Amino acid sequence: KVIMKNLVFLFFAVFAMNMFAQEGTDSTQADKWEPKGIAGLNISQIAFSNWTQGGDNAITYSVSGNFSLNYTSSVSAFKNSLKIAYGQTKLAEDDFKTNDNEIYLEDVYSRRVGWAVDPFISNILRTNIAPGYTFNAGVKTKISDIFDPGYLSQSMGFTYDRDKVFKTRLGIGLQETFTNKFRQYTDDTKTKNKTEAFKLETGIESVTETQWEFMENMLLKSYLRLFTAFNRMDTWDVRWDNTISAKINKWFVFNINVLVVYEKAQSLKTQLKEAMMFGVSYQLF
Repeated sequence: KVIMKNLVFLFFAVFAMNMFAQEGTDSTQADKWEPKGIAGLNISQIAFSNWTQGGDNAITYSVSGNFSLNYTSSVSAFKNSLKIAYGQTKLAEDDFKTNDNEIYLEDVYSRRVGWAVDPFISNILRTNIAPGYTFNAGVKTKISDIFDPGYLSQSMGFTYDRDKVFKTRLGIGLQETFTNKFRQYTDDTKTKNKTEAFKLETGIESVTETQWEFMENMLLKSYLRLFTAFNRMDTWDVRWDNTISAKINKWFVFNINVLVVYEKAQSLKTQLKEAMMFGVSYQLF
């Protein structure tokens, strides 16, 4: 623990000294803020009437928003991104069931030091946007809610982001999980007669992003986050989000999304979500 504290102090000391030492060079390049916002709506629907070959009516929809506000100067970069997604599916006479339900906010500040990699600090917030349920034999059971659980993670280390296609960062990280009613996500099984509502882990975080236009009007976006705590180095939390977007024209887009999640506190099995949808995409700003 003493070594860890010394490393943290040393990192912030170097980071701060470099910031003040290069502050005067900011004037060589005007500060630049770049806002961006894209909203999307995807719908899939099928209906039958007097259909003898079998089948049920079905409708699926999802609404999403991807926003960013990035700052760049000659010596620093501050990148902020927000993803909001919510969707539901209805089959025959069943109630609507949630199929997409997320808020994901990421902030990364890095400082140019003249090396191949730059020091950074980051923060990630993720949670539901609405209550989550499971359905078993027609029984609807609530298993999560907004900020129940909620996840916060901070890290500091070094990042490589000079390439337009490939970016990666690696650092020492903190991860906080907080709950209210659904404490199975934070409970420490080693303690008896007590159910914790908060869990703090210290470990290693890695984030790698790819944005590749491999064909005209076809874009691959990939986001891989890995985290492991020092007391469980044999188990890694994994979030691997992959989307291929084919832009048909100014309004319409075809998306294929594959999301792989593994978090032992959520499930002992790897979670997989795949979606293939045609929808409308509009750039707000």
